[in-house]
Amino acid sequence: MKNLNYPLTLKFKVAVINPQFSVADEMERPVAFVKQKAFKLKEDISVYKSAEQSNLLYKIKADRWLDYNASYSFLDSSGKESGRLVRKGARSLWKAEYELYDENGKQDLLIQEDNPWVRVADNFLGEIPFLGLLTGYLFNPTYNITRPDGTQVATFRKKPDLVSRAFTLEKNAAFEEGEETRLVLGVMMMVFLERARG
Repeated sequence: MKNLNYPLTLKFKVAVINPQFSVADEMERPVAFVKQKAFKLKEDISVYKSAEQSNLLYKIKADRWLDYNASYSFLDSSGKESGRLVRKGARSLWKAEYELYDENGKQDLLIQEDNPWVRVADNFLGEIPFLGLLTGYLFNPTYNITRPDGTQVATFRKKPDLVSRAFTLEKNAAFEEGEETRLVLGVMMMVFLERARG
């Protein structure tokens, strides 16, 4: 997953047992189709080239069944690890924070929720009849993706939408070697975790 045309759009399919979404580029060409196995104790995500699910690109596997400080490895179709996403447990309870590591175990990116109050307002107001219908349009979290030196390389945000769940990934700086693949796979895993979080 490199040299993609940004922004990317991630759009969830509705009314399906296994959570899944498609990824398209700026020209609306398919980039990937991502599917989570339902009813698994440990997260098991498959990334395919298309919705036909005939060409497996990556697997994302959790190292434990509880996601408190869990690590999610990115494995290509041959089983080779290209990096991993780590959820920062206690810190992520209030403000979502994830670290991305390369294949050598060195941290190279950080994903941080911009404003946790957006999620709080969405959860709280979502329980109020009629007003809850508007929260998907009014409250849309943003996540900043930076290097350890503070350089912002990308922005991930939920799109305003009353019905479906759609997100965009925008590129803010040139990627370094291997960074793009880890970033895109990390965002794919994170969107499943954040969706479950609320």
